[in-house]
Amino acid sequence: MKRFPLVLLFLLAAGAPDAFGQQASDGLTDQQRLGRQLLSQSCGVCHLPPARGARTYGPMLHKGTSGGDDQLMRKFIQEGTPRMPAFKYFLQPADIDAIVAYVRTVPTPPPAPAPAAAR
Repeated sequence: MKRFPLVLLFLLAAGAPDAFGQQASDGLTDQQRLGRQLLSQSCGVCHLPPARGARTYGPMLHKGTSGGDDQLMRKFIQEGTPRMPAFKYFLQPADIDAIVAYVRTVPTPPPAPAPAAAR
């Protein structure tokens, strides 16, 4: 019986942000959070940087990808490219929309520094 107040306090503390209507601190909508998860699961092996600073196989995705054209990005995801598989049979249209919505929140990376001139 002594544990009941502690359990109740824990449950109240765990649900407090939802009880007060606070949003997650990442600033993303539910659709964008789903897109982040799907991108990590389906696209991350090629488009997210691996550990230890290695290069990615595909280009890094950001809000300027495909010239900022959402329809073009959807087409790439659905139909693929010569170097990328098509996902039209794997992802639902709502899933693709979620990925595009998330990618549009990713800031454009700064340009890479020019290599030092050889002497």
